[in-house]
Amino acid sequence: MSVIQVGLADKTGQIHPDLMQTAVAALNIQVMRDLSQFWPVQATISVLPDPTKIPAGVWPVFLVTSLPPGEGGFHMDKHNQPYSTVIASGASDEWTIDASHEVLEMLVDPYGNRLQNSTAIQISGGAIQDGTGQFGYLVEACDPCEADKCGYAINGIAVSDFITPRFYDPVVTAGTRYSFTGAIQSPRQILPGGYISWVNHLSDEIQQLLYVDPSAPPKIVNLGTAPAGSSLRAFVDGEMSKSGRADVRTPKGPANTALLQRCREKRAAMDQAAIVRGRLY
Repeated sequence: MSVIQVGLADKTGQIHPDLMQTAVAALNIQVMRDLSQFWPVQATISVLPDPTKIPAGVWPVFLVTSLPPGEGGFHMDKHNQPYSTVIASGASDEWTIDASHEVLEMLVDPYGNRLQNSTAIQISGGAIQDGTGQFGYLVEACDPCEADKCGYAINGIAVSDFITPRFYDPVVTAGTRYSFTGAIQSPRQILPGGYISWVNHLSDEIQQLLYVDPSAPPKIVNLGTAPAGSSLRAFVDGEMSKSGRADVRTPKGPANTALLQRCREKRAAMDQAAIVRGRLY
């Protein structure tokens, strides 16, 4: 199996180099220790010190201050190679969850076109439940559980939860993990703050179940037919952005302030331990 190379590049000029290095180290652990348990992926993540120099073969994830209207988080370059953009700021470290989200989704479905057939879902009485027929679900590893409150910590860095392949199972089975943290407890469950996209084979349209506003009930929307030859994920991201969700990849709902605070305290403690350890050499 080939090893995918991903590079994190800061275009904002606001992110402290220590946080970049710590985030990349955490993302490497997440990919090698956590993701690889469930998805057949081998990858390394590194810091790209100069965002204007992207080594050949590296898929970049750019930290940016804003995104143009209608532009989502996932893209393909002119050679049809994937890259992503994540809104980040030196005033907040929430961006590490978004960067984790982008990295995981690029690795699980690099070209944004992977579909998994499974039981259709519908909304009945304001609740999400299985329907009849089947949908071709776009395999987006983090969207159903993308809310900040579903994230977890790796060495002082907040990262995104992600689904496992069992998310598409026909029925619930005991002892099965449908997402890494266990926050998703049954197939096709969409948590508050998340969403899922699919191809409706009967209408030949892209549709979504949106639960991105946890204070409102979930809803299903039609996005229409994706242009031939385009990345389905890029199409979905662009349509969501046009509809008013300016930052497609920023999880909805309140920030997980408790998780972020614990992460800051953990990083501070690790930094002090590193200073003491450095005196031994």
